[in-house]
Amino acid sequence: MRFNAAGTMRCICSLAGFALPVLLLTLSACGGGGGAGNLTYFPSLTGSGGGLTVSTFAGTTDPAADGVRAAARFNGPYSSVSDGINLYVADTGNNTIRRIAISTGAVSTLAGRAGVTGAADGFASSVTFNAPAGIAMDSTHTNLYVVDSGNNKIRKVVIASGTVSSLTGTANTAVAPGVADGAGTAASFNHPRGVATDGTTLYVADTGNHKIRRVDISTGTVTSLTGTAGAASGAGAADGANFNATFNSPTGIAIDSTKTFLYVADTNNNKIRRVALSNGAVDSFTGAANSAGLAGDVEGPAASASFNLPAGIAADATNLYVADTNNNKIRQIVIGSGAVSSLTGVSGVAGTAGAADGAALSATFSSPSGIAVSGTSLFVADSANNVIRSIVSGQVSTLAGSAARFSSPKAVASDGTNLYVADSGSNTVRKIVIATGAETILAGQSGVAGAAEGSGALATFNRPGGITTDGTNLYVADTNNNKIRKVVISTGAVTSLTGASGAAAAAGATDGAAASAEFAAPAGIATDGTRLYVADSSNNKIRTVLISGGAVSSLTGAANTAVTAGAADGAALGASFSVPVGITIVGTNLYVVDAGNNKIRQVAIATGAVSSVTGVADIAVTAGAADGAGSAASFNQPRGITSDGTSLYVADTGNNKIRQIAISSGAVSSLTGVANTAAAAGHADGAPAAATFSGPFGILAAGTSLYVADTGNNAIRRIQ
Repeated sequence: MRFNAAGTMRCICSLAGFALPVLLLTLSACGGGGGAGNLTYFPSLTGSGGGLTVSTFAGTTDPAADGVRAAARFNGPYSSVSDGINLYVADTGNNTIRRIAISTGAVSTLAGRAGVTGAADGFASSVTFNAPAGIAMDSTHTNLYVVDSGNNKIRKVVIASGTVSSLTGTANTAVAPGVADGAGTAASFNHPRGVATDGTTLYVADTGNHKIRRVDISTGTVTSLTGTAGAASGAGAADGANFNATFNSPTGIAIDSTKTFLYVADTNNNKIRRVALSNGAVDSFTGAANSAGLAGDVEGPAASASFNLPAGIAADATNLYVADTNNNKIRQIVIGSGAVSSLTGVSGVAGTAGAADGAALSATFSSPSGIAVSGTSLFVADSANNVIRSIVSGQVSTLAGSAARFSSPKAVASDGTNLYVADSGSNTVRKIVIATGAETILAGQSGVAGAAEGSGALATFNRPGGITTDGTNLYVADTNNNKIRKVVISTGAVTSLTGASGAAAAAGATDGAAASAEFAAPAGIATDGTRLYVADSSNNKIRTVLISGGAVSSLTGAANTAVTAGAADGAALGASFSVPVGITIVGTNLYVVDAGNNKIRQVAIATGAVSSVTGVADIAVTAGAADGAGSAASFNQPRGITSDGTSLYVADTGNNKIRQIAISSGAVSSLTGVANTAAAAGHADGAPAAATFSGPFGILAAGTSLYVADTGNNAIRRIQ
């Protein structure tokens, strides 16, 4: 960051990076570089790493670890259900079903393979899921029913054995999004989220189709309870007869104790709706009839009460309990009267994201999603904190897990107060308060890939890789969506700066107007406040995006054309890269991590002329770990880059170390690890020479620290 004469912050560098089809999916980040004044952030950083310490700032090495209470790890848990002895959790980001012994907090994995996406049926650890979301249990406590959201199907889990089968859709196969009713094998859903059961029937919140569906447990046959059979419903808020009623992204769903009504968290309408089980007729249980509700935190009579993107909902004989996601609190509704109050937090005030246990009034949550009732206890899937919380007798405690979990973080940016992380594996943008280390999800849905616009948890990303900031907004290279997204820091609102709104873009190289411009796996991204500079990795070129209107142009290579991978220096038109990833700005130049060529390149911003900072001009470098003069130095699949104005700092991914380059001379040294030597992957903190990383990708200079997205360790590391 730099400040101009008026004291206004100007972000001159941030980062990201992506890697190639041939290599792993590798993204990195860069940030905090010095500008024209060559501001030095790190007067104590030297090539030997003297006086520095490497520490783990946030995250752990295993986001799916079993264990007891705080030793266990979750990744965006979405919902849970209980038999009174155990709690069963849809651990969305880990693609698993977890079991927690309520009395001890011991966590085990019942089914699924952590971090592996798929649709395989079978036994326990051979099974795969794709973003499991809702979960329900039959009355005999024998089977679980899981809404396998990414596979658009309903799965059955035998609790005793962990055996998984497909209740709808073909066994072992993902189902394309659809809305087909009928026999289970032919039925389809569109990213469903919530599920509840009365013992013989499952009721499913078919989120993408904006309707409520029924599944006969004995046969798997699917019918539409609301909306027209076999047809998606348009988003809306119409009450009335089942075929006329509309919802807007319904998520949580619960059945009352009399099995008369379903209660639905109608998320994008910010209200709770009620569906008569006998005929599917819909009315508004909170808010005005036939109308979307304004986001808010109003308590009191149902008609005037408001919510902010409610997600989970549960019922006992007297009350409904709502996970009011964007208000970061749990709300209570008296079923008999509809009166709404805050079970946690302050009445009438949105909660600040946090992870504080204690009395309900002062306890904090961060994007709670699912909620379950068991006897006198409530259990909350506190999604952004990656923990399971319990509420008993007005006291909130953490039953299992601990906050600040990452999944393949790839890029880091900072506004001076917070770090912002492109957490690629969870498809989210996360925020870390530098002063406290407190971590929350700013935007995106953990474990859910997509291109949806909206605020906070309504938005979706697909392997975000690069991130930068101008202090007000974040700009994200949404790698697998082939587009650039904007995130408003104050609200978490996500829009598309390039490409069509709400849709993934086809890979391409078209310049021009924002809506029609194309990228191919964009990775590193940096800004001077007016333009974004993007390492367009699969097009092997550097592109620019005007922030004011999103117009895209080619800084290197011919306009509207992908460049064949190469290492040519020289004029912009003839220059070539091989999977450029990390990018940073220093003064009038860009510095680019040219991953496929194992070297660092320089691009003059004014002309696009390209030269080699390390390695010999016009020649790719064989992977290695040689320090010394720039022309003789080598890297191994480097990813991220940042600067303090005097030196460049590079995440040398394949060598598992951080390298330093003197800008004035191009001389390369090892900031961590042993000079001229690749480091073994590891997670050791301490002195730089002995510290180890596992595939570091992103790197950011902020304040007096370097922050490293240590992807293989699912952690953010700090060097200071």
